[in-house]
Amino acid sequence: MSHRSDPPLIGITTYREHARWGVWDTRADVLHAQYADAVIAAGGVPVLLPPASASDEVAAAVVARIDGLVVSGGADVDPGRYGAQPHPCTGGWREDRDAWETALLGAADAAELPTLGVCRGMQLMAVAAGGSLLQHTPELVGHEGHNPGGDAFGTTEVSTAEGSRLRGLLGARVDVGCHHHQTVADHPGFEPSAWAADGSLEAMERSGDRFCLAVQWHPEVRDDHSLFAGLVAAAADRAAARMGA
Repeated sequence: MSHRSDPPLIGITTYREHARWGVWDTRADVLHAQYADAVIAAGGVPVLLPPASASDEVAAAVVARIDGLVVSGGADVDPGRYGAQPHPCTGGWREDRDAWETALLGAADAAELPTLGVCRGMQLMAVAAGGSLLQHTPELVGHEGHNPGGDAFGTTEVSTAEGSRLRGLLGARVDVGCHHHQTVADHPGFEPSAWAADGSLEAMERSGDRFCLAVQWHPEVRDDHSLFAGLVAAAADRAAARMGA
């Protein structure tokens, strides 16, 4: 098989948590399997990227070897990264993930790597670009529908922006699975591209030819993998262009 026809490599960021399996009870690099399954279903090859380093040099080396990036969901972003004090409902942030994923995003921007942010991924992308977060969305919208609690996902109808890349992938309206209690407030360099009926921002994207899109919901938990398909297609096109250069 020629390299040009190889499926693109899609890096996916992971958690680093204490975990138990078999005879082991130790720190582990883990991620919900739905992410890798969604990448496979879209025609890509998933490569897990644990937060083992925060080095810009390591991040650049990783980005040089992958064709697309998914910044996955997870814990809250450290409010100190956008100059705020923690809200009483904010907690559990992981400095290792914040630093590693920020380095990856910087390298991805420099390389114009196709990038998809999911939930926390959207929030970190906004913060890394100099933006900020609303730390507890229920105080803004008056309900808990975006995060019913526990491991449940709330169903939210979102409306996409006319002319956006997101609308081209999903259509004008779509029901999505949400599990978040924070919302992006400011997002320098990104255009808003979807909203919930309560007015909360649900997606953002960069203008231009590069696929750089982030959503507040979890597309990996639904059968429709259109966002992953869009990312994988953009990654394949970029890989082919690099091989042909």
